[in-house]
Amino acid sequence: MILAFVALVIDQVFKLYMVEVMADYPFGIEVTSFFRLVMVWNSGVSFGMFAGGATTRWILIGVSSLVSLALFVWLLKASRKFLATGLGLVLGGAIGNIVDRIHYGRVADFFDFDLIFMRWPAFNIADMAIVGGVLILMVDSLFFDEKSSKTDS
Repeated sequence: MILAFVALVIDQVFKLYMVEVMADYPFGIEVTSFFRLVMVWNSGVSFGMFAGGATTRWILIGVSSLVSLALFVWLLKASRKFLATGLGLVLGGAIGNIVDRIHYGRVADFFDFDLIFMRWPAFNIADMAIVGGVLILMVDSLFFDEKSSKTDS
């Protein structure tokens, strides 16, 4: 739970700061030849899919809230620290993006990578927490889950 709260706070503090800073840089800030800070508003989900108006916004808030509630219940029942770490990161990131949808009507994204062979869609700290948490959940499921370590005799 502490990790979910920390991820949420870091995400929201950074977003408040960056929304204000990026107002002065409408074309972004080039940090390196492949990385820029930008201001992108995403009213959809990953990669801007399902972008829409007010109805879509509230559907996404509702679905995200239900998923967050399920993650919260799972986190309360988690018996392994590694599992709890992954769940905490995903939960904190999900709530961070819910807060954006409620506060701004869409999600604020800032990190823009151009990797020569592909340009990655802009993302934020909440997205990083979600991806990191999902990776931890995958590792936990593959290597530490009691069910997956039992063999049939």
